[in-house]
Amino acid sequence: MASELPDFVVRVAGADDLSAIASLRSLWVEASDHELEGRLASWLAAEGDRRTVWLASVSGSPVGMASMFEYRRMPHPGRPDSRWGYVGNMFVLEDFRDHGIGSALLAALTTAADERRYVRLVVSPSARAQSLYRRAGFIVPDSAGDDRLFVRRPT
Repeated sequence: MASELPDFVVRVAGADDLSAIASLRSLWVEASDHELEGRLASWLAAEGDRRTVWLASVSGSPVGMASMFEYRRMPHPGRPDSRWGYVGNMFVLEDFRDHGIGSALLAALTTAADERRYVRLVVSPSARAQSLYRRAGFIVPDSAGDDRLFVRRPT
């Protein structure tokens, strides 16, 4: 259960947020790379409108992030075109975990997926994050018991 919530904001990241994203990414992997911001800018540009990144901040400082990539299925005769999302890069700074920030990032992401009418969301969560995704309606899609892949259907 989350403890007392700090005041935080979750919003879609923009071009001005590259340094915040790079900083969080460096803290996540515990490594620095003076070229990371430029590499992220190139990567995001190549991803185009199919990649959305959300930032969570407390008092204007970035404390978490998440992203979603849109996959578009090849058209199939007799079936409507469809899209689905892959959740990735979900990270909250350790000092801010268990305060509802990860849940808020995931809620923003799932709301966007529902608004975009994705047929499903897919994620490959860490062991620690599996309960977060289960609470948000993600399930292991088959009886094989492969807990590395979770799926959420639209609500």
